Amino acid sequence: MARPDSHSGRTIAAITVRQAILSLLSARAPDATVCPSEVARAVANAAGAASGDWRALMPMVHEAVDRLVAEGEVRLSWKGQPLAARAGPYRIARDAP
Repeated sequence: MARPDSHSGRTIAAITVRQAILSLLSARAPDATVCPSEVARAVANAAGAASGDWRALMPMVHEAVDRLVAEGEVRLSWKGQPLAARAGPYRIARDAP
């Protein structure tokens, strides 16, 4: 799935968002987490979008996170407590091996 980025005129694919999540996690300690907005900012930056355009990518980030959770690739938490599903604020972590 690809969606147009109205400001840069480029298309951002869902696979890019997925790759950004996994890439950010792999660059950190095994028990580290990332914020969904950090993923959106990284994708927007890579697409050459203006600095505030990352917010428009948040629905794609949430969709990618939901898929990765369903596939067992990542887990979610908030303030150190595990979340069964995405709801409200959350952090993304690698799933335990």
